[in-house]
Amino acid sequence: MCTLINLVCRGIGDSFAVFLLPLSRDFQAERATLTGIYSVYMLTHGLASPAIGTLFDRLGPRAVYCTGFICFVAAYLLAGAAESLWHLYVALGLLAGVGTAALGMVPSSALVSRWFGKRLPRAMGVLYAALGVGLLMMAPTSQWLIDAFGWRNAYHIFGVALLVALPLLLLVPWQRIAAGHPEKWAARQPQRTRERVWNLRRALRAPAFWGLFGIFFVTAVGTFAINVQAVAYLVEVGFSALEAASVYGVAGVLSVFGMLGAGLFSERYGERRVATISYSCSILGICALALLQWHPVYPVLFAFVVLFGAMQGSRGPLIATLVARWFAGAGIGSIYGGLALAMGLGAAVGSWGAGLLHDLTGGYGAGFVVGALGSAVGIILFWTMGKNVEHDGGTRR
Repeated sequence: MCTLINLVCRGIGDSFAVFLLPLSRDFQAERATLTGIYSVYMLTHGLASPAIGTLFDRLGPRAVYCTGFICFVAAYLLAGAAESLWHLYVALGLLAGVGTAALGMVPSSALVSRWFGKRLPRAMGVLYAALGVGLLMMAPTSQWLIDAFGWRNAYHIFGVALLVALPLLLLVPWQRIAAGHPEKWAARQPQRTRERVWNLRRALRAPAFWGLFGIFFVTAVGTFAINVQAVAYLVEVGFSALEAASVYGVAGVLSVFGMLGAGLFSERYGERRVATISYSCSILGICALALLQWHPVYPVLFAFVVLFGAMQGSRGPLIATLVARWFAGAGIGSIYGGLALAMGLGAAVGSWGAGLLHDLTGGYGAGFVVGALGSAVGIILFWTMGKNVEHDGGTRR
């Protein structure tokens, strides 16, 4: 169920890149102004995540997931009726941001960590892989809806579909799911007489928390400096709108394999080695994307899709696994929420910053440099901070 919800909510939320050009034509806005909507979306996602994590710990998943669905319904119905840009900032930025926080990785990671022991990295990989499948489904679907009915009706269709699905969400046995596996969840609970009981306040004083926070931040900067403008860039260098949206979706589905592989191989080779390969492939993929402005040919496009697409998001399962090992306990939802703030901040900085650089320079090259630097710093942080986290978290290599 967590996988399905991840698939739907992030698939629709991250389809904003497909709407970028239609919104630009209708509102005659600068690129930084439009990417600012996505920046507010990711920033709101991050800022709301600690509160969502606390709400999850106190009230459980039913309240959190229903809140998310209601926010998404309101967001897309209002977006379709927007008459000015500030309406889109409220709908797609604020409301959709809160909805993504409530339906995304904070509650799902907390739930999944209660059901798996040694296979937790694989489980986290599957959970994150749903984000890629959602993107594969929703990016071409969004483009088709825009072409057939216009971007306003496309948003209305998303809103009505989520409204219809809301009653089904209430029928899910959330109490049973939240209870976790009787043996595995009990084994992961700290012994109060010997181990500290983690909550967000205590985690904020742990160096491991800030190491993971930094990794989340730079990874999001590197990824979202590229993702938000990828479709627009591909159209401008000569590919059709449908081709560009489909490439964006294919990159999303390849991330499924990257995330599954990250979870699988980290069990054998360790998080740091797998992260190094992942970041390195992302940098090479960005180089291929930049090369398209001079050589817009399919082999180079294929290299971008494989290298960058397969690796985007693959660091998520690695970080989530480390969090579950280090901060196991009933307060893990709020801790996931605190770390998700770093992702929201990084995504906001990356997406808005790349848009601003596009306006200032008239091209995409500076944004590509930001994306590559984010990945390079991620490698450094994983090796300087990740070693301590793995050791302190009790992993045995």
